[in-house]
This record gives sequence, C-alpha cells and structure tokens, in this order.
Amino acid sequence: MKRNKYFILLIIVNLTLILHNPIFAQARLDTLNGPVSLKQCVEFALRNQPVIRQAAIDEQINEKDIRIGLSGWLPQVTGTGLYNYYFKGSPQAGASGANIPPGTGVRNLSTLGLQASQVLYNNDVFLAAKTAKYSRLYYKQNTTSSQINVVSDVSKAFFDVLLSQKQLNITNEDIARLQRSLKDAFNKYQAGVSDKTDYKQATIALNNSLATRKQTEESIKSKTAYLKQIMGVDGSKELSLSYDSSRYEQEASIDTNQRLDVNNRIEYRLLQTSKSLQNINVNYYKYGFLPSLSLVGNYNAAYFSHNFSDLYDKAFPTGYAGLTLNLPIFQGTKRLQNLSKARLQVERTDLDILNTQNSINTEYVQALAGYKSNYASYQLIRQNVDLAKDVYKIVSLQYREGVKTYLDVIIAQSDLRTAELNYYNALFQLLSSKIDLQKALGTLIVEND
Repeated sequence: MKRNKYFILLIIVNLTLILHNPIFAQARLDTLNGPVSLKQCVEFALRNQPVIRQAAIDEQINEKDIRIGLSGWLPQVTGTGLYNYYFKGSPQAGASGANIPPGTGVRNLSTLGLQASQVLYNNDVFLAAKTAKYSRLYYKQNTTSSQINVVSDVSKAFFDVLLSQKQLNITNEDIARLQRSLKDAFNKYQAGVSDKTDYKQATIALNNSLATRKQTEESIKSKTAYLKQIMGVDGSKELSLSYDSSRYEQEASIDTNQRLDVNNRIEYRLLQTSKSLQNINVNYYKYGFLPSLSLVGNYNAAYFSHNFSDLYDKAFPTGYAGLTLNLPIFQGTKRLQNLSKARLQVERTDLDILNTQNSINTEYVQALAGYKSNYASYQLIRQNVDLAKDVYKIVSLQYREGVKTYLDVIIAQSDLRTAELNYYNALFQLLSSKIDLQKALGTLIVEND
C-alpha cells in the first residue's frame, strides 16, 4: 500500500512537470477546438503566423549581430605555434629570440606564443556600441508592425468568412420560404385556383436560390482557406468560427473625434529610428580620421635543438607589452565619399518621413470618411430588416387568402432577402472600416500573451 502511494505521487509530480513544460503548454495554446472567436484567431495568428515568427527571429539575429560588434571591446587572445626543420643552414641569431652560434648544427626550431590585445578606441566598435540601442528598437518596431498587419488582416478575413456564412444562412432561410411558396403554388395549381405561371415562377426563384447557395458554400471554403493561411493554421485542419451579433454591434462604434498623431503610427516611428541609425553612420564616417589605439602584449617561448627528441628541453622566452596606433592618413577620398553618401541617405529618409506624414494623413481622412459612411448606412439599413419581415408576413398571408398575386410574394421575399443581406454586409463593412480607422490612427491594439 505504501509503495502504491509513492507510485501515485510520482505520477502526479511527473504530470505536473509535463503540463508546465513550455513546449507542452505552447502545444495546448496552439490548438483550436470548437468554434473560435475573433480574439482566439488573432492570438493564434500572433503565435503561429510565419511572418510574426520571422520577425521574432530577425530580432534574435540582430541581437547576435550586436554582440558580434560589441565583442571587439573585449580582449582578443591568440595562441601561435611554429615548427621548422632546417635541412640546409640553421636559424639565424635573433630570429628565434636567442643567439645561436653559427655552425652549431641546429636543425629543429619551434616557437610557442601567446598574443593579447585590448582595444582602447576603434571607430568600428564605437559604431557598434552607438547603434545597439537603435538597432534593437528598429527590429522591435518591425515586429510590432508585422503584428499590427496580422491583426488587421486576420480580423478582416474573419469578418469576411462570417459574412459569407450569414449569407448562406439567409439563403437557406430563403430556400425554405421558396419551398413553402412552391408547395402553395403547386397546390393552388392542382386545385385549379391558379395557372402554371405561379408554379413556374416559384420553381425559377427556388432554382436561383439553390445556385446562389452553392456559390456561397464554395466561397466560404475559399475564404476560410485564406483565413487559415494568414493565421498560420494547417490547411488540412478544420476551422469553425463563432458569431455573436450583439457583441459585434456593440463593438462597431468608435470615437470619430480622435485627433491624428503621426507618432502613433509604427511606420512613422520606424522611419525615425532608421534616421537615427543613419545619423550615427554619418558620425562614423565623419570621425573616420581618428586613429585606432590598442593595448598589446606578446609572450613567446623559442625551442631549438639538433635532435628533435630534446627540442623542448630548454626554452628561450621573450615577451613585451605596448601600444599600437593605427592612423589613416590618405584613403583615396574613400572616407569623404562615404560621408557624402551617408548624408544623402539621411536627406532621402527626411523626404520619406515627409511623404509618410502626407500618406498617413490621407489614409486617416479616407478611413474616417469610410467609417462614417458605413456607419450611416448601417444605422439606416438595420431598420429595413424588421420592416421587410413584416411586409413579407402580411403579403404571404394575403396571397394564401387570394388577396395578393404570387408576384407580390416574390417581390416581398426578394426585398426581405435583400434587406437581410444588406444588413450583415453593412455590419461587417462597418467593422472592417473600424479596423482601418484604428490602423490609420495607430490605435489598433496588439495583445501579446
């Protein structure tokens, strides 16, 4: 019994460690079971979309580049080794660090050395130190830019699939009504109350709706495949979306009195960071005439002997320490040309910043106009659904009582279907235009785990 208790305890501990393992936890987070909401789709995309993962890898690569550049500030130590066999002549005096009398028959020479250097000032490593901060910021902003684009694209694709699904539901409801109408028309024809016209018109309308349903079903497959692609979902896996009309209606509104601030836009901030890096590059070439200064040290041990067997019996060590100065005097105007080029790149970036400011302002005006237009349409169109339903019910009842013609039923039914389709189209257009406006304002939220 005691052994069983220990066994159960061991299983519990192992399961706890497995469940808290990052790989296992990530696997659980990256599974999509059942109908998923927009938030779940976005969170999944932010973890699995290849563009996001590439941006994260770019950050890691940049960090390695920074460390490679900064490694020049650390001491550099090199070990050397040499062995020579003189089949003619012998090592000369001083060549090996010791005086060797001529004619002694020395044939074997070997040296072992250790060299060390420490940079005190170097323009290259100084550049690496100055750019590290802005380089990290640039790649972090690049990741944020990719995340914003993914959030926008996934949200729009999500609404596009939902719109097609709602269109399919409306078409199915329309088919059900047409089938009832067809049955009524056929019964009236059998009873001799009406001619074949009503029956044939009902059949035509039903066939048109059946064709529309097939087109919508195929459209859903295509749009779902695109949504999977931008989410990073395996194409062979099923993806079911959840829909909450009341929630989306509540979230469709946004404050249109917000003022545009270009500093909120990630594209603008990326250009500003790029300009900071280019200004540092200008300083790099500007101060390229400064010398490089390093502290150096060297220790060598020389070994020589006529016989190889006793070559390493006695060492003749030498060592020194000093400073190394490297002063660029003339480089064929290379430094001046690079300096001029770097300044032109800064000037070009200034123009990019100006052009981006204008583009952002235009994008904001267009997004705001689109949102206001879609919001007004949505407010008006959603009233039409209830009106069209009432009209259809009344006309359908009057047709059964012989007051209205079947043409009136077809018109009322077409108006209802159009009103429902227009409502959902207006709602999802409004939600998509809200995303465009948030993106234009730079307020589109990216929620990371």
